[in-house]
Amino acid sequence: MIKKPYVQFAVFLGLLGMAMGAQAKDWPAPIKALEAKGVEVIGTFDAPGGLSGYAGMIEQQPLAIYLTADGKQAIVGAMIDAQGVDLSQEPLNRLVSKPMTEKVWKLLEGSSWIADGAKNAPRVIYTFTDPNCPYCNKFWKDARPWVKAGKVQVRHVIVAILGPTSPGKAAALLSAQDPQAALTQHEQQHGSGGIKPLAQVSPKVRAQLDANQMLMQQLGFSATPTTLYKDGDGNLKNMQGAPSAEMLGRSLGPR
Repeated sequence: MIKKPYVQFAVFLGLLGMAMGAQAKDWPAPIKALEAKGVEVIGTFDAPGGLSGYAGMIEQQPLAIYLTADGKQAIVGAMIDAQGVDLSQEPLNRLVSKPMTEKVWKLLEGSSWIADGAKNAPRVIYTFTDPNCPYCNKFWKDARPWVKAGKVQVRHVIVAILGPTSPGKAAALLSAQDPQAALTQHEQQHGSGGIKPLAQVSPKVRAQLDANQMLMQQLGFSATPTTLYKDGDGNLKNMQGAPSAEMLGRSLGPR
C-alpha cells in the first residue's frame, strides 16, 4: 500500500507550542531564560509545595520545570514524593509526550510508505528506508519473524538520499504495480543490487520522495534506517541504524 504525501509538514515542537505561543511573552523571567537556552515551553500544570509546573521540550526530550513561589527561580528536573513516585511523569506524558506522539504519528501515516506485513497486525511501526541502505536491508531481514507471524506491520517511508541510483530505485518501488511484492523482491536481492532503477522519476514520485525527505529532516533525522514506534505506554520512541536484538524486542514486541 502506498499513501499519498502529507502536505502540511511542520516541526512537531512548533505544532505542540502553537497553542501556547501567544502566552509566551507572559512567562516569568526564569522561564524566558530557559527558552533562550533552547527549551520549548509547551504548557503549565499544578505542582505541590507552592511551585508552578511547566512542561517543556529540549532536543526532543520532555522536560519538567518548577517555578518558585516568588517567581524568581526555576528548578529543572523530576519531582519525587515521599514514596519515591515521580510526580513529573504524568503531566509530561499528558502535555508533551502524548500530543507529540499523536501529531508525529499522523504525519507518518500521511507520508508515502510501503507496507510490509499484515494489514491487521496489532503493532505498526514506521522506518525511513533508502533502497541502497545495507542497514535497512539488515533491519528488513531481522524483522522477518515478527512480520511473517502477523505481529507487526513495518511501514517503509521511502527516501532517496544515499546515492545516484537511490531515486530511480525508490521510484521503481513506489510506482510498482504491487509495491509490497516489489519491496520484498528488492530486499531479497539487495546484495546483488536489488530492483532496477527507473531511468526517469515522474513528477508525482519526485514529490513523494521530496515530502518524505522533508518529513525526515523536520523530525530531526538524517540517516537510514530511522525507525519510530510506540512503547507500552503509547509514547513515541525512535531508534537509528540496524537495531540490536534488544532494540528489536523493544520496537517489535515479543516474538
